[in-house]
Amino acid sequence: MSSTSISSCFNKVVREHYIRLPQGDKCQVTYIWIDGTGEGLRNKTRTLDTEPKSIQDIPEWNFDGSSTYQSEGSNSDMYLVPVSMFKDPFTLDPNKLVLCEVFKYNRLPAGTNHRVSCKKVMDQVKEHQIWFGIEQEYTLMGNDGRPFGWPKNGFPAPQGPYYCGVGADKAIGRDIVECHYKACLYAGIKIFGTNAEVLPSQWEFQVGPCEGIEICDQLWVARFLLHRICEDFGVIATLDPKPMTGNWNSSGAHTNVSTKKMREEGGLQYIEQAIEKLSKKHMEHIKVYDAHDGQDNVKRLIGHLETSNLNEFSAGIANRDASIRIPRHVGQQKKGYFEDRRPAANCDPYLVTKAIASTCLLNDDDEVKDN
Repeated sequence: MSSTSISSCFNKVVREHYIRLPQGDKCQVTYIWIDGTGEGLRNKTRTLDTEPKSIQDIPEWNFDGSSTYQSEGSNSDMYLVPVSMFKDPFTLDPNKLVLCEVFKYNRLPAGTNHRVSCKKVMDQVKEHQIWFGIEQEYTLMGNDGRPFGWPKNGFPAPQGPYYCGVGADKAIGRDIVECHYKACLYAGIKIFGTNAEVLPSQWEFQVGPCEGIEICDQLWVARFLLHRICEDFGVIATLDPKPMTGNWNSSGAHTNVSTKKMREEGGLQYIEQAIEKLSKKHMEHIKVYDAHDGQDNVKRLIGHLETSNLNEFSAGIANRDASIRIPRHVGQQKKGYFEDRRPAANCDPYLVTKAIASTCLLNDDDEVKDN
């Protein structure tokens, strides 16, 4: 079986001719949403008569939820409510990408619409000006089920030369990474940077810092761009937290967190207070830190290969084997941010950031339950 898809063999020069055709005053808007798996992304496109200037200019739409694991066929219409708008790097200006929330026929949030409850928490903690940055790791895979570029009947050299590596035998898939970076910048994603990771064919991009719920919207659209770009190259980007068994690194979504007080002089005391609160709810967080109620992190958080132990909470300065890492410069400057290294690559950022904000900044009586 080929390691790349058939569709990637289409002549992209031919496509470019049609993409560049004038479209008059019309605007293409691609609606993006999270499907019933909580991991998959779906999209469809419609024409608007004029370019929308804000999210309020984009109408609600609907789709067949019975085909996205989100409803029964007898009552399948689901509502798409636009929440965040971006420039479209695939069909170019004035066209847009729009992230949407999904609601059921009765206007209640769909089962995987965790944005509603996340926003309630972020609104409650708004005075703290909480910032997030998320480091999204992923692995490029061929259609043969193995990491892209790996030998068909064997394994590459052991880990060591690949992290931030240079060279054809060390950096596999850089074209995709660079195209994704530019697409994010064009779209308006607050992409911070990117690098090759420890596992060969594994990469990372970082989004943020963003305040409150914006980080979640931005990360989901950045994921969409990644999957969409991989279509053109004929490979698959997987967020599987443990794409290869054995002595190979896993994939996380390390989440950096700070509040206004943490960023100010003497902020380290507030970082330490937050870590103490997180220590008391370790297993509650583990349950929402991957897409399968903590079961993916059972394979990933094994206490080595730069991960903490699933069953033990730990924290330390510059310690990548800890649950929570305080960067060395933060320890020296006594202010800044902390890194929660427990979230898996396939986590829902709405659930992760909601859990962190709730635990660190709300009293137990104030916490907002999902949906």
